[in-house]
Amino acid sequence: MTIHAMSEVHARSLCDWRYEPPWDSYNWPAWENMKKDAIEFGDPVLRASQYAVVLDKHQSLVGYVQFFPMGNVTRLGLGLHPERIGQGLGSHFVHTLALEALRRCPDHEIDLEVASWNIRAIRAYERAGFRIEDTYLRPSPSGEIECHCMVFHPAGLSVGKD
Repeated sequence: MTIHAMSEVHARSLCDWRYEPPWDSYNWPAWENMKKDAIEFGDPVLRASQYAVVLDKHQSLVGYVQFFPMGNVTRLGLGLHPERIGQGLGSHFVHTLALEALRRCPDHEIDLEVASWNIRAIRAYERAGFRIEDTYLRPSPSGEIECHCMVFHPAGLSVGKD
């Protein structure tokens, strides 16, 4: 897996991804709306400064990442292609993203936020070197949701298949 700048073609493709319930809350709006409203990677400046894609050895899209700066923290926002879920890629994918975040900002703490119900993701994040360090309620379109903040601790890891 290699990390590359997110092109508009990649961004458009992400809007076509569809996750099954209960993960469907991670589906993006239609590309036309994201671009018109300059939402997230629909904004070309934000896309260039914070977003990247992960490609496999065949240059196929594996996933995406947002490196969101928050003071001395880089928060990862990420997504694995729906067709790649359940193939044992999760921990390696997330570990690769965390190492890239450290390469970009070596003095930053690397963290991510995950819904507490998303046990599958939490396990992959733990295998990738993240640990739960805070739990809180966050507003969402469907009401408040309990989330964990997980922080990257790379020492002593052995990341393999999920």
